[in-house]
Amino acid sequence: MVFLISVAFFVGAVHHLLALKKPGMYPPKALLRKRAGTLAGGGAIFLLIGIIFYTF
Repeated sequence: MVFLISVAFFVGAVHHLLALKKPGMYPPKALLRKRAGTLAGGGAIFLLIGIIFYTF
């Protein structure tokens, strides 16, 4: 379950990074970068938690 949450965060981060390349997007690019970084960080944390739980 934790791995699925991690994947969802990474997919969200990729979605926001791809939205950066679209011209004329409403959310400013700085906001999209911040969201992508936050989602990627959350995905990394959940991935580490999942690995820790998996080893025990």
